[in-house]
Amino acid sequence: MALDKDQIIADLKEASILELNDLVKAIEDEFGVSAAAPVAAAGAGAGATEAEKDSFDVELTESGDQKIKAIKVIREITGLGLKDSKALVDNVPSVVKEGVAKDEAEDMKAKLEAVGGVVTLK
Repeated sequence: MALDKDQIIADLKEASILELNDLVKAIEDEFGVSAAAPVAAAGAGAGATEAEKDSFDVELTESGDQKIKAIKVIREITGLGLKDSKALVDNVPSVVKEGVAKDEAEDMKAKLEAVGGVVTLK
């Protein structure tokens, strides 16, 4: 038997809240799942992730008035070529590097701020 998704959606739109609640309970019982568990786990996991964050994204939010120096620092940090580094500095805000350790991220931030850039660690 093939499922008719459009018909199922139409039936769900016409159902009352009580009927939908009964349907959810029946699906939970039949398949041994819980509709509420993923929401609670995602909420708890997000708080724990922020408290124990060990990798950061370094984002250049403003390039400052010393763009040439900023481009040189970007090239040093990322290993990108001149054209790509210039594009990154010209198109702020842009992510310089993703998933770096806290010490490395703060070092990058210090180097970019030394040449007038504004950096955000995410």
